Amino acid sequence: MARTREFDTDAVVDAAMEVFWSRGYEATSVQDLVEATGIGRGSLYAAFGSKDGLYEAALTRYSARSTAKMSARLERDEPVREVLRHLLLSLIDDIVTDPGRRGCMVTNSAVERLPHDAVAGRIVGDAFDRIAESVVDVLRKARSHGELPPDTDVTALGDFIVTTIQGLRVQGKTGADRRRLAAIAETALRALPDPG
Repeated sequence: MARTREFDTDAVVDAAMEVFWSRGYEATSVQDLVEATGIGRGSLYAAFGSKDGLYEAALTRYSARSTAKMSARLERDEPVREVLRHLLLSLIDDIVTDPGRRGCMVTNSAVERLPHDAVAGRIVGDAFDRIAESVVDVLRKARSHGELPPDTDVTALGDFIVTTIQGLRVQGKTGADRRRLAAIAETALRALPDPG
């Protein structure tokens, strides 16, 4: 008869996510994960197969939460510039209030694990695509309401906003202050074309 697990898998993934997010993949040892999760090595390997398997689960969990939070911040009944300003300034608030300046685990993974980790690459790419889709939806709606010119390439503009988001996260990890990050956000918003 198979033994039932004596731990909460979701709690283990959450605990591991915090460690990977704070330290990164390479600087996190299996012993760090054992201590953070409170389960033994054998149980960890039985449940997740390897450190890589636990990292994949943690990154997937973080990605789902992060993209859902971004999408929710875009659900505002305001002009497109205000919607995007709210998104970027909320992100800046997250950056400057995080005492460890951990950044975004998805962005951190892109910098640390790519291109040699195909699984992380897929998770990161999917996350970036989901954020871009949410931004493009907002831009498409704004274009249909006459807030942007009819010939606006909303896909390219959405990718630009996502690139700005990732750049803000990386700048935030270097210790950039709120004023500097807000100036970057305002510069990005000026790239939105006027309706004419």
